[in-house]
Amino acid sequence: MIQLRHAELSRIQLRARMPFRYGIVTMTEVPHVILRLTFELEGQTHEGLAADHLPPKWFTKDPSRALADEIDEMLVVIRAAVASARTIQAATPFQFWQQLYAAQGLWGTAHKIPPLLAHFGTSLVERALLDAFCRSIGQSFAVALRENRLGVDLGALHPPLAGTAVRDWLPATPPATVFARHTVGLVDSIEESEIAAADRVHDGLPQSLAACVKFYGLRHFKIKIDADVARAKERLLKIAAVLARECGGDYAFSLDGNESFRDPAVFAAQMRALLAEPELQNFWPKLLFIEQPLHRDVALTPAADWSAWPERPPIIIDESDAELGSLPAALALGYAGTSHKNCKGIFKGVGHACLLALRRSTGLPAMLSGEDLTNVGPVALLQDLAVAAVLGVTSIERNGHHYFTGLAQFPTAIQEFILAHHGDLYTRSPAGWPRLDVKAGKIQLGTVLRAPLGCAVGLDLAALEPVEL
Repeated sequence: MIQLRHAELSRIQLRARMPFRYGIVTMTEVPHVILRLTFELEGQTHEGLAADHLPPKWFTKDPSRALADEIDEMLVVIRAAVASARTIQAATPFQFWQQLYAAQGLWGTAHKIPPLLAHFGTSLVERALLDAFCRSIGQSFAVALRENRLGVDLGALHPPLAGTAVRDWLPATPPATVFARHTVGLVDSIEESEIAAADRVHDGLPQSLAACVKFYGLRHFKIKIDADVARAKERLLKIAAVLARECGGDYAFSLDGNESFRDPAVFAAQMRALLAEPELQNFWPKLLFIEQPLHRDVALTPAADWSAWPERPPIIIDESDAELGSLPAALALGYAGTSHKNCKGIFKGVGHACLLALRRSTGLPAMLSGEDLTNVGPVALLQDLAVAAVLGVTSIERNGHHYFTGLAQFPTAIQEFILAHHGDLYTRSPAGWPRLDVKAGKIQLGTVLRAPLGCAVGLDLAALEPVEL
């Protein structure tokens, strides 16, 4: 049986090296938490880790609420999930997660917490559980999932998958190298000449889009857009010019609408105008997909039926992917798929990946993207990469290394641990701290895929600030 025996939460405040605007807010700093759980597994105790930012205005996008209140609410959600986990006994990790998912869903409903936010707590416990379980059996997540040591019942996630196994749908071997899809935020500089002297960062890392392409050899990009049509056109023209100059024809990109539109017809009209722009005709063939253009209040309603725009590019959901039934509902409306990020749930992501593989096998469009929330190491980034690769995602948004200064803000012991155990993913900067090692636009996942769940065992969290659970 699996039982939770002990829980600890640590916190560190991270400052961004430059402002990052996503949706309705601009991030300049953010709390980052690491959860350490000790489980009893087959009579022995094993620790597991999970981590993430506490990002205001993503799980809920209420412009009237104070940032501090939203951060406090995320901590309440984590505490509730840990409290529920303490009451659970289960034979497999999947059964443990099922019980926790149900309990946290009921708690969220009772406290008027939307599912996306409520299950953020579920996901942190789930991640730590999977890390501990994989440590206990001495296998990586990829092997444990493929051999069904986790006890996954796909039919319980999506009925059309009943009677099948994960290995029927996911790649036999996860990709060891993936594209780092570079985020271009709404206030990011495109050319070096745009950066005012007072805003220039002197940390050895590139700042403008043009400089990032040269420094990392980038080939995949994620471009944030909003509802300002004129600004979007001007900005896309500048970005297209940089990518044509620096990459030639060898690049691809996605667009992220960040819920900026409430009327599907308005969004479709704006996109049709942009797609018809003569100066962008060499740009649009590189478009991979458009992510969550509609606000979550309307994105899965009948008004969002995309059949009225048959020539549309692939459109996927992200913030609207709040519950197990969100993806099937989206597919019925004409969306092409969804995103994966661990904060939305690993078992949920596994189910989604398998459902999309089933759909793809019938000739229908089916897309699973890899996205993040400015994820950083030493735990969250590595776990997210491990799971996304196992799900078969080969282009993964990675922006934490761009908006934060590598692992420079973490204690020295953590920095040295990561360099020692994940030297293919991180490299030492001239200043000594670890930075993500993006070469030719790609990152290496060898050590990540061999670890229990992304991160090697033995990370020392003693220097971080403890948080009451």
